Amino acid sequence: MKVKLEGIIPPHVTPFTMTEMIDEQALRCDVDFWIEGGIHGLVTCGSNGEGVYMTREERSRVIQVVLDQANGRVPVIAGTGCPSTSQSIALTKDAYDLGVDAALIVTPFYFRLSQEAIYRHYELVANAVDLPLIIYNVPKFTGVNLEPWVLERLLQFEVVIGVKDSSANMRQIQELIRVAGDRVSILAGSGNMIYPTLASGGHGAIVAIANVIPELAVKLYDFFKAGNHSKAREIQSAIVVLNDFVTQRHGIPAVKAALNLRGEGGGYPRKPLTPLTPEATNQLRALLKPLEH
Repeated sequence: MKVKLEGIIPPHVTPFTMTEMIDEQALRCDVDFWIEGGIHGLVTCGSNGEGVYMTREERSRVIQVVLDQANGRVPVIAGTGCPSTSQSIALTKDAYDLGVDAALIVTPFYFRLSQEAIYRHYELVANAVDLPLIIYNVPKFTGVNLEPWVLERLLQFEVVIGVKDSSANMRQIQELIRVAGDRVSILAGSGNMIYPTLASGGHGAIVAIANVIPELAVKLYDFFKAGNHSKAREIQSAIVVLNDFVTQRHGIPAVKAALNLRGEGGGYPRKPLTPLTPEATNQLRALLKPLEH
């Protein structure tokens, strides 16, 4: 499948049992839930997938399950970024061998790197694997922002097809869109930035909230593409409060709790993450109620 990098793409959770085993049946049901909600692709083993908490073998297994269940209905993109370049290349090669459509590679984290070092990292990965690559900029996790000039230099590599930007900085997103031109897709990485990114010329969003309310996020995108900006803005406004609670205040445990509340297989997070408290779960239930369809 040739990747069409646009639309609403959940960076999906990996449901774990209480004993931290991968719940493959729940994952398969989740894949159907997201696809039936109209999403345009899936990112597997990304930040929300708790890829950093999984072994190399577990990552491969999760990718296999998602590919099998998706069965070609939507593109599957594997999160393969790691702190080291060699690890990133190894995981990207694994994903390529499994048959994914693209890889999402976060900027290296833990040690603070120069922009030149970040460029060299992506250069080495791009030269090592013949697989479409999406650059993932998430300063809140990595401690460093990917500057637009780095993307401009990376445009020389045909395998670079997109950027997921989670900076929530509209000026940065607009500059990335300008630099990318028509060849590379720029996607929002924050649920609060879906409409602003689309309105600025972006191509869609890879956002955690699409795990929880895929059908609503897809409606926003569809209204925008149909030229109904007032409806798209209305949905964006409705999403903001839930998105702030889920992704800004509580993170992955809230994404999983929300799926559980919707009758889907969110499962448990892996330690050191802890499940949402009963009080927060009740707050979440109240926020979800008016958005469910």
